[in-house]
Amino acid sequence: MLRPQLKEFQDLARTATLVPVVKTIMADLLTPVSAFLSISVGEQEAFLLESVEGGERIGRYTFLGVHPYMTLESRGEQIILRRGRNVERSEGKLFDTLARLLREHRPATLPDLPPFNCGAVGFIAYDAVRQLEKLPKHSRDDLGSPDSFLMFFDRVLAFDHLRKQIHIIAVADVREQSAKDSYERALRDINALERKLASGVPRRRSRPRSENYKLKETTGRAAFLKSILKAKDYIRAGDAFQIVLSQRMELEPGVPSFEIYRALRMINPSPYLYFLQTRQFQVLGSSPEMLVRVSGRKLEYRPIAGTRPRSADADEDRRWEQELKEDEKERAEHVMLVDLGRNDLGRVSEYGSVHVKDFMFVERYSHVMHLVSAIESTLRSECHAIDALAATFPAGTLSGAPKVRAMEIIEELEPVRRGIYGGAVLYADFAGNLDSCIAIRTMWVQGRRAYLQAGAGIVADSVPEMEYQECLNKAKALLRAVGMARNYE
Repeated sequence: MLRPQLKEFQDLARTATLVPVVKTIMADLLTPVSAFLSISVGEQEAFLLESVEGGERIGRYTFLGVHPYMTLESRGEQIILRRGRNVERSEGKLFDTLARLLREHRPATLPDLPPFNCGAVGFIAYDAVRQLEKLPKHSRDDLGSPDSFLMFFDRVLAFDHLRKQIHIIAVADVREQSAKDSYERALRDINALERKLASGVPRRRSRPRSENYKLKETTGRAAFLKSILKAKDYIRAGDAFQIVLSQRMELEPGVPSFEIYRALRMINPSPYLYFLQTRQFQVLGSSPEMLVRVSGRKLEYRPIAGTRPRSADADEDRRWEQELKEDEKERAEHVMLVDLGRNDLGRVSEYGSVHVKDFMFVERYSHVMHLVSAIESTLRSECHAIDALAATFPAGTLSGAPKVRAMEIIEELEPVRRGIYGGAVLYADFAGNLDSCIAIRTMWVQGRRAYLQAGAGIVADSVPEMEYQECLNKAKALLRAVGMARNYE
């Protein structure tokens, strides 16, 4: 089924600058993985976004796309925009620039369109917070990764898992040519994507390896335990209530990064599953934690704080859950971070609209369980979705409280810049909608090396060895995915 027809398209083009053309086909013979492998052949930049709600139910939509028409990269206040062969360099603030680009268009709407059909997909690194707050510069920037990288797509595939359909979407910019020419170009691009889907999955070479690999901790156990003690000194001195310290690990996977993603989505299904492919690096992850979601004027925020390991034994798993619910340290930490989240949302929300919808429930994932709360509010009319992102960035659950002082201490105690860890992976469209997650359970692959990071919230009565072990527990899913990918046939 194809919609709209040319006449309706021309009518929409009179008041909109972007008009979608959608062809809907059956999806019963395709999976998101096979579709991504088919359409990404020969492409240097691509994305795949999936979701498993509550660690158990597949989310309704999966989004994938290739060949962005524009990319935005930032390092400090240097902004680089690439449109085909044209490269524009300028000085500016990342969040202001992104909001400006997303305000450029007036998108038309069609009934029953998926929630994302055109816009930006990518990440904003933790270190982009320097655009929002003045922080000291102690840690080394050893990877030299960008503060952000966002790809803008006007050709998107959306799986509707409820209706077992795929929407092949081409959004036409009707400012560039006549409505009829724009429509015909969109049809050509839709047909090209459909042919790619029908071409099948390229053959993979099966080269089973040992699951073993060498893992290096950037900080090391002794140094990390020492940093925890120093953080506790700051807390006792009244500088902060909580400080989230993390440690980075690195390895040489020896397998393509998408194979690790395939294993990870099986081992650790999460609300936010993502694979981002660029010319210089790849990002893959399975984050359980939303940063902020903007749907029209509705804001959603879901802080996660409080962790216990999972057990294969049902009775022991329930005992872990009960212990988590009754742990005064975990409960106090969670309440503090819920309050921080309410304050962050309040900066961009209508007065009196911020409320806690669900408080301190347990959500299970493959290797850990967490305490979770859900907060909602209404975005003020003068604010953009990117303002909500900036107000909550970075998440208090990845920095601590009070947020700015905690980040200053993190900068002192962590030896290297965090990069993507603790930042955000997101999509944002031209209608003001946005969905973002915190970049945790995330791997950065650059050349032959891969990097991952995990942290723990340090409070006054933290036991250093337990916090160190919590970091290892959080890293297990990614490390298991590497082992599975190395031994995958």
